[in-house]
Amino acid sequence: MDSRPLTPVALVLRCCLHALFAGLLALAVVRSSGAGDASAAALVLGAVYAAGVFTPAVHRSPRAGALWLCALGAAWLGLLAASPEGLWLAFPLYFLELHLLPVRWALPAVALTAGAAIGSFVWHGAALNPGAFIGPLLGAAVAVATVLGYQALYRESERRRELIEELITTRAELAAAERSAGIMAERERLAREIHDTLAQGLSSIQLLLRAAERSLPEGAPAAEHIARAREEAQANLAEARRFVRALTPPDLEHGSLAGALERLSAASPGPRVRFSLSGTPVALPTPYEVALLRIAQSALANVVRHADAGRAEITLTFMDASVTLDVVDDGKGFSPASAPSGDGGFGLPAMRSRAESLGGTFTVESAPGQGTAVAVTLPLEVR
Repeated sequence: MDSRPLTPVALVLRCCLHALFAGLLALAVVRSSGAGDASAAALVLGAVYAAGVFTPAVHRSPRAGALWLCALGAAWLGLLAASPEGLWLAFPLYFLELHLLPVRWALPAVALTAGAAIGSFVWHGAALNPGAFIGPLLGAAVAVATVLGYQALYRESERRRELIEELITTRAELAAAERSAGIMAERERLAREIHDTLAQGLSSIQLLLRAAERSLPEGAPAAEHIARAREEAQANLAEARRFVRALTPPDLEHGSLAGALERLSAASPGPRVRFSLSGTPVALPTPYEVALLRIAQSALANVVRHADAGRAEITLTFMDASVTLDVVDDGKGFSPASAPSGDGGFGLPAMRSRAESLGGTFTVESAPGQGTAVAVTLPLEVR
């Protein structure tokens, strides 16, 4: 049973049920013309009912609730034996049985209660009429429809509440992921800028100063200044490279690209992902490693969110003139022609942009029901 605090509506309904039971019990006593047996049986029934209402275990434990219903049913049968007017109590008993018992037990209990109410007419020799049968059966049907309908509405309300909570949680996680992605994108942009401009410029300055130093005659006054400038350029180049390493994604800080991809595969929260390495690994420029790792992360995220796949495979292939990354899944697939093409910084357009910014190619092969294959190829310098 649900042990959470009652809502105002549920509390009002419970109070109405108690009032209904008390009113029908009083009606049964009055219509019995004050018969001693009927009054005593009604008193016992009222005491059993009150004991259950004020016993917390009845509301918390299904077993205690079932025992209370058995005691209440026995007291009610005693009232029926004393007076046929006790049948009026069948209607609130229907609601109690449906509320305290599982449906598979509640429905038979309601049927037995309706049968006992009808049987009381026969037991006391009252004049039989259609109302003696229709009344208890109709009341039972109304009670069943009301309670089951309320339970269905309650379950639907709970599902919506859970969905709203999940949506709120997902929005918070998405906002955090977007902030993290923005930070990482800016880190990568700065790393590329430092590597492609500042570091390359300092390296060129150092080479030019070395050439100038060699062209000077021995003992030239400018030689000392050129040597000092070359040392400063060397120190600043080392500092620039340190900045590039510091701005590298954490997954690449302590290992190779292949190791980062293997850890990514093992940590996938969705389908089973296998990583394989083909060819002889070679050292890749930092922008290459960052781009390939980010494309793999984005493609795998799409598999988890959209593909409904059972298996996926990430393959990193080193060839003489290129390096290729393939992400293949056995999911439901889609039509690449109808895929969204907006520029949101994520998804297929972002992956394509990363690959093409490094002079590479990006392809997507997919069809509904046939899985998806994402491939990116980046050129390597031929040695």
